[in-house]
Amino acid sequence: MNAKSQTSTFLFGELRTSGFLLFLRRLSVKLGPSVLRDFVKIRVFQGSRKKGSSGRRGEGNERTCLFCEMRRPDLNRIVQQNKTFYVRNDNFPAAPGHVEVVPKRHVESFFELTPRELKDAYALILAARKKIMDEYRPDGFTIGVNEGRAAGRTVDHLHIHLIPRHFGDVEDPRGGIRQAVPNCDPDVWTQKSDGEGHAGSRLLTNVRLSRS
Repeated sequence: MNAKSQTSTFLFGELRTSGFLLFLRRLSVKLGPSVLRDFVKIRVFQGSRKKGSSGRRGEGNERTCLFCEMRRPDLNRIVQQNKTFYVRNDNFPAAPGHVEVVPKRHVESFFELTPRELKDAYALILAARKKIMDEYRPDGFTIGVNEGRAAGRTVDHLHIHLIPRHFGDVEDPRGGIRQAVPNCDPDVWTQKSDGEGHAGSRLLTNVRLSRS
């Protein structure tokens, strides 16, 4: 095994066995900041393909996109697939059974999917749900897409999260994905409005004013 392969084996072994921030700290100490910078740039965060790439299935910029490397089991543990999508176990699961439904074609946005891809994505979401129900018996699901960097996307290749949920997994689940944004006080949503239905919009306006 050459030095490059040994380094790669070390990197992903550490990534699987430690928390992300601790993992980066260990890399900086062991390999030096320049190697760490190259790893983060190439392997973790860059998902966008180079200009002129074909966009065919599995043919994004495979040197920079995690999800285009679907044939590498050390990066993508694929559990199901169909013609245009595959299901992988999330490398940092929010809950046991957390998976991602990923297009084989390198595409960044949910809104760029073709009608065929949308159909295949939904079919695979249903198949993944059945598998999760059989194995984990969840009480519910959170289904989500981080559409754009402003929404929290870190890999620029579309991936749809399917996260099994259980009563008691968080203290107060009300609002669900709304907890990702400022207007997320369930007590305000459920209180009696001012007679004109503006309680929630008033809170959001106040949040925007306080940030300006």
